[in-house]
Amino acid sequence: MEIGFIGLGKMGMNMVTRLRQDDHRVVVFDRAQDAVKQAEGTGAVGASSLQDLVSKLAKPCAVWVMVPSGAPTEETIQTLAGMLEPNDVIIDGGNTKFHDDVRRAAELKPKQIHYVDAGTSGGIWGLQIGYCLMVGGEKTIVDRLGSIFTTLAPKDGWAHVGGIGAGHYVKMVHNGIEYSMMQGYAEGFELMSKSEYNLDLANIADLWMHGSVVRSWLLELGASALKDDPKLESLKGYVQDSGEGRWMLMDALDKDVPVPTLATALFTRFRSRQEESFSEKMLAALRNAFGGHSVKR
Repeated sequence: MEIGFIGLGKMGMNMVTRLRQDDHRVVVFDRAQDAVKQAEGTGAVGASSLQDLVSKLAKPCAVWVMVPSGAPTEETIQTLAGMLEPNDVIIDGGNTKFHDDVRRAAELKPKQIHYVDAGTSGGIWGLQIGYCLMVGGEKTIVDRLGSIFTTLAPKDGWAHVGGIGAGHYVKMVHNGIEYSMMQGYAEGFELMSKSEYNLDLANIADLWMHGSVVRSWLLELGASALKDDPKLESLKGYVQDSGEGRWMLMDALDKDVPVPTLATALFTRFRSRQEESFSEKMLAALRNAFGGHSVKR
């Protein structure tokens, strides 16, 4: 099949490479022309602009957008909307809020341009093992793109999960669960790091991969990190978030669904970015004020 692909970052380049390995014709564009040249090395067709990319695709065409979420994705889709023709398809494979999918599809509908949202999980390992794809959109359009999804995913690794926005909604919940799982591992390994038993954490992480109920790919990655750096001394405890945990928490609040584990995991990430916490200073001040408890100046 033929597809246009915009965005050749870590994931985008690997996805293009995987598509080329299965002999799809891929026309690529990225603002960094060095990345375009690299993709051409896989057999992809390079484009010098969005307009050039569209001109090199047969009609009806499909264009996959894999640029940073937020304004870059919005600007790219709005620009494409002015270039594409009826029955063309835009696929957003980034981390987009599902409400934006619904809005964009409604904006594109008068132009008869189709919109598909593909929640994509797999990170930098996707080239080797494939990407889990959670796809939202009209079934007939999703079916049209099936060979692309089949190439990108491992066996049984993609599904049409519902209408427009459903793909990114499911990916949002997936990432919220991921936050909670990582927080659970982080707390358990911190406790073991303080144990009087001088535990080999890398060995324990590897042990748990063999038959335990907490085995997972995340734990496997944790075992690898601990083998390379047993006390994680090369890292700062600063943890970003890409937005999905916030969106899931807000959706849960709207629906009166309790998600306390996610909330704790998300707020722990916020705390990790503070050199000093005002709230903890306030706690110290209050304990000192009512009970004369000692404080550090």
